[in-house]
Amino acid sequence: MFKTLQSISIPLLLLIATTLEVSGDAVLRLAIFKYAGFVRIASVLGAAALLLGYGSFLNTAPVDFGRIVGLYVAILFIVWQIINFLFFRTLPGLPVWLGGALIIAGGVITTFWRSA
Repeated sequence: MFKTLQSISIPLLLLIATTLEVSGDAVLRLAIFKYAGFVRIASVLGAAALLLGYGSFLNTAPVDFGRIVGLYVAILFIVWQIINFLFFRTLPGLPVWLGGALIIAGGVITTFWRSA
């Protein structure tokens, strides 16, 4: 199975991993603050499965994580804003947009800038 995952392109692996991570965090937040009883337990288990999926996808990427961490954080920021809107109907304000632009710029620089 891991060989199959390693054949997926690195940007797609990162996108899948960040989507699973942020979705798992959102489901866990809902379980803690919104749900009770059986729904809370089921949500916590669902969140755990999503977070296990995130770790599995991220760690099967056939590349040194230190080299792609900037790209991962940039994708994570973008996916976080999308999931935040989908789950909680919250739009980012100006500070988040400006900070996010810096995060994305930093991710691009740390991932693609190669010293001579």
